[in-house]
Parts: sequence; C-alpha cells; structure tokens
Amino acid sequence: MTFSQARRHVALSVLLGISGAALAQAWPASPIKLVVTFPPGGSSDAAARIVAPKLAERLGQPVVVDNKPGAGGGLGLGLVAKAAPDGYTLVLASAGGLTANPSLYKSLAYDPQRDFAPITGFGTSPFVLAASATLPVKTVKDVIDLAKKEPGKLTYASGGNGTAMHLSGELLKAMAGVSITHVPYKGSGPAVVAIMGGETALAIADITTIKPQMQSGRLKVLGVLGKTRSSLAPELPTLAESGLPGYESNGWFAILAPAGTPPAIVKRLNAELDTVLRSADVRERFSAAGLEPMPSTPEELAALMKSETVKWAQVIRDSGAKID
Repeated sequence: MTFSQARRHVALSVLLGISGAALAQAWPASPIKLVVTFPPGGSSDAAARIVAPKLAERLGQPVVVDNKPGAGGGLGLGLVAKAAPDGYTLVLASAGGLTANPSLYKSLAYDPQRDFAPITGFGTSPFVLAASATLPVKTVKDVIDLAKKEPGKLTYASGGNGTAMHLSGELLKAMAGVSITHVPYKGSGPAVVAIMGGETALAIADITTIKPQMQSGRLKVLGVLGKTRSSLAPELPTLAESGLPGYESNGWFAILAPAGTPPAIVKRLNAELDTVLRSADVRERFSAAGLEPMPSTPEELAALMKSETVKWAQVIRDSGAKID
C-alpha cells in the first residue's frame, strides 16, 4: 500500500466512524421492528409483546413485533441477516436457530456467527425430565441405572425431531452412556399427553407445558435440565444434582441486530433491554408465561452462541439427529 493509499484508507475509516457515530446519535428517529421467529400465541411471542412497549417507552419510538416463523427460526433470521444494519430491525431468536440449525440444515440463508451483532440474552424456558407414573424411578440416576440394565427398552418423548428437547435427550444419553429410544411428537403438548397415557416411559418438555400436570399423579417430574434450579419450580433438583454431573441444557432466546450495526446503538439497546428485563414487573409477567429473564452483555451472548454451537454440533453428529 502506497503512502497516498494509506492516507485515503485512514480518511475513509474516519469518515465511516463519524457516519456511524452520527447515525447512533440520531437513533432512533422512527419505529423499530422486532422480528420474532415464532408464531403468535406462544410464550416467547407473549414475552416479546411484554417487552416491546416497555422498550418503546425508553427509546421514544414504537417497537413493532413482526412474527416470521418457519424453518426452525431460519426464515426470520435470514430476513434480518439481510436487513440494513441501522438499528431499526432486530430479531428475537431461539437457541436452536442460533446454534443447532447450522448442523441440522444442509444450507441456511444466514450464518449465526457472521451475520449478526449480539445484543442481549432475552429469556430462558426451562426443560424438565418427566417419567411415567408407573416407571419405578425417582431420580435421573434411577433412570440411568434402569436404562443400563435394559438397554434400548426405555423410550422418551419430545416435541419433534431436531427440537431442543430432542437434542437435550440425546445429550443425556451420550453423557450417561445409555440407549433410550426417541419418540418424536408434534409439539410438547402431545409429548406430555403421550407420557401420561403410558405411550412412552419418559419425556423431555418445557416446564410451562408440564407444570399443570405435576400434581395430577399421572407423571413424575424428576428434575430440570438447566445448570441451576428454576425459579418457576425451585423444589425440582437439576439433573446434575440428582445423578448426571455436568449435564446442562436450556431453552433460551436472545435479541440480535444485523452485523455492522453501530456499536453505540448496540450498547444503547443492551442497556435499555437490561433495565427492562430486570424490572420486577417483567420478571413477574415472564414467570406467568413460563419464562425467566436472561439479560446479558453482547460479549456473553456471543460466547454462549459459540460454545453451544460446538456442543450441539457434536450431539447432532454423534446421534444422527435430523429435522422433521
């Protein structure tokens, strides 16, 4: 590079920096679109609609929820990946869309690591392991011992092939060194009905779906799959506590912007969302929807995406998991 070329390069960098700073200073000057990669009516969509008006109050501009479900979250993520990086288009996406999809789909319209600027974690939807009321087990250790005694005989239900619940089950099998047959259903609801009806011995489902049945006597909830106990059911031990050390699997969601969004806008969004997600009102309303707030820094979210992409890639490769 010649001296004159170097000067032009420096000048252009300065100009772009000034332009980005000016954009951030004027932002937001118009409504912001929050693309939600789930259909209307679910707990994550409900949470988005809880947060959107509160974020709008803090930013002084409307935040409009735009549902774009499909392809395991890939449709909405692909659209936002191509959006202008100006802070006016955001996406609420699941862990699966951000970490498992690259290994489940042969081709994606986006690269989770390259095409997005992480803003913050949004919320978690704890998963639980449940057993049929007639299965002679009380803990995950009992399940592991029984599965080793009778390899391949036990079955577990999930909300479908390639779902987070399915992959959580495959991770459990791999870490415990057992053979348990996966039985996919079309959603967590049917999976819970299946275990209550004795169609499967076990089920992995989100706590929102299974909690109303915990007192029914038709199933036994053995524990939560997360690293720590859930505030939604603090009496339940983690799987790590009750027989499978080191196990951790969570359903989580995050908010991101297109790559190239000015850092000042990312910082502002993170700060405002952090305040909203930590408010007592939002925590209470999230709890009613079966979620726990999960605010984070952009760097923490980026690190989580990276580590879970590696984890789920190995689980998918070793188990041969496929989407429906």
